[in-house]
Amino acid sequence: MGKLPSSLRTSKNIALPLRSLSKNIQSSPQESESQSQSPHHHGRKNPKSTIKNPPKSATASHRSSLPQMTFASSDVSAAKTLFTSVVTTTKYSPLLNNRFCNSVLESFSSVSSNIQDSIALLNHMTKINPSFAPDKVSYHIILSQSCTKPDSDLKNVKQVLTLMGSKGFQPDKVTTDIAIRSLCCSGNEEHAIELIKKLSQVEFTKPDAHTYNLMVKSLVKIQSLSSVSVFIDEMKKFDVKPDLVTYTILIDNACNGKNLREAMRLLDVLKKEGFKLDCYYYNVMMKGYCMLGHGGEVLSVYKKMIEEEIEPDLVTYNTLIYGLSKSGLVKEAKKFLKEMVKMGHFPDVVTYTSLMNGLCRHGNALGALELLGEMENKGCNPNECTYNTLLHGLCKGRHLDKGVELYGVMKENDVKLESGSYGTFLRVLCRNGKVAEAYEVFDYAVASKSLTDVAAYTTLESMLKWRNKAKDQGIAV
Repeated sequence: MGKLPSSLRTSKNIALPLRSLSKNIQSSPQESESQSQSPHHHGRKNPKSTIKNPPKSATASHRSSLPQMTFASSDVSAAKTLFTSVVTTTKYSPLLNNRFCNSVLESFSSVSSNIQDSIALLNHMTKINPSFAPDKVSYHIILSQSCTKPDSDLKNVKQVLTLMGSKGFQPDKVTTDIAIRSLCCSGNEEHAIELIKKLSQVEFTKPDAHTYNLMVKSLVKIQSLSSVSVFIDEMKKFDVKPDLVTYTILIDNACNGKNLREAMRLLDVLKKEGFKLDCYYYNVMMKGYCMLGHGGEVLSVYKKMIEEEIEPDLVTYNTLIYGLSKSGLVKEAKKFLKEMVKMGHFPDVVTYTSLMNGLCRHGNALGALELLGEMENKGCNPNECTYNTLLHGLCKGRHLDKGVELYGVMKENDVKLESGSYGTFLRVLCRNGKVAEAYEVFDYAVASKSLTDVAAYTTLESMLKWRNKAKDQGIAV
């Protein structure tokens, strides 16, 4: 890609890498959404109730296609009339199986808030179409509807559960999952607590681990950890106990809430409960301390892992190096480059960028530039974050000439500017009287879609106003 600009060579003659950056554009093919029998699937609401004819085709699969009925109105009389017209059409009558009838019921229940109307439509479909025999899916659809908009005492939910049993479909763990999921997804967690306790009293409706953890995950979003702990203790009375996933949810929540004392307590509880811990839980703890900028505590967690003979992984070392670097303990962080290689984990772009960030934060942007050369010599390519970290550091460290040339490298390789480095770069350019260059950087930011047009222009305008004031004060050229 051409010769390295001599001005970007450090005193140790470390070359700035100019290789093209690989662009990891992750794309996934769009998948067509198939119609589900799950009671949680709701069809798109059309302007009016409609029937869509099956496609005309000579193939057997298309000959068996069913008409699609959708509802935008909760008028149950109109829904009955529409269904009756479909049944009495010879063209469709042989095709009206359970799948079709359940899809009709689901479409209607998605727009209706009255489960009595849905039950009435179900009974009507059974009467008009003898080939339709309501199954457990049918009642789960109505159950989901009743949980989406429950009444104060869950009378409608209990009614559906009773109706299921009277029709020979005993509620089971799947029924419990559908009810609890629907209640939580519609913001009715308090009702979900009430119902899950009731269902836990019977063995075949007692929630499984998946449903229980879904409940806990929903609760930690709206309640304090102490309140969630009370719920967990109450569930133990029904022999529904937390597992490793439960504690993982609680620890994640504690760390995200910067309640690291509680997270550490939960780790001790895990060990007392006999669960075997791996590095994941300690990595979460280290990440929490990183968020608080407590590099010393990050190192303490790492030492505790070693004492307990838990083998660190690449994430452990990257988190450790990031935490130490962020706290200004760059020398200690660099020691772990050799340590992680010794343990079979080779530094990656995250490792090096974390170290560079630490060096730049503490005024050693040229040291970060040297590290970039070392990084490439080890066969590790920088990414956009790496370049933006360096650009920001060079500008903050008053190494504008090197920053300008680094920007040229970024531009050559189509590297996008991040808002922080973009703003800092513009400020330094304006402070040094390079207004024309600032406009050029603005043009590149817009053309490369690094920032929105509004954000890019607002930042430029702000920097130009700042320059005018700074000129008056004698701190800008």
